[in-house]
Amino acid sequence: MGILGWIILGLLAGAIAKVLLPGKDPGGFLGTTVIGIAGAFLGGWLSARLLDHPINKDFYDGSTWAAAIGGALVLLVAYRILFGHSRR
Repeated sequence: MGILGWIILGLLAGAIAKVLLPGKDPGGFLGTTVIGIAGAFLGGWLSARLLDHPINKDFYDGSTWAAAIGGALVLLVAYRILFGHSRR
C-alpha cells in the first residue's frame, strides 16, 4: 500500500476514532483528521516493529485497519490529555 493509501486509511481511521471517542476536541475536525493520519502511520509502524506483524499491502486487511484505528485512538486520547483544556 502506498503513501496515498495510508493517508486515505488514516482519514477513515480518524473518523472511526472520533465516532468511538465522541466529544469536543481542541483541534476540531482538522485536528482529528491529522491525528487520524498520524495514528495510521504510528499504528502500522508499531505493529510492524513491536508486534512483529508486517503490514500487508492490501488495503482491506483487518489487522492493518485495527492497527490504524488503534494508533488514531491512542493519539486522540493523548491529544485530549495534553491539549484538552486549552479552550478554557
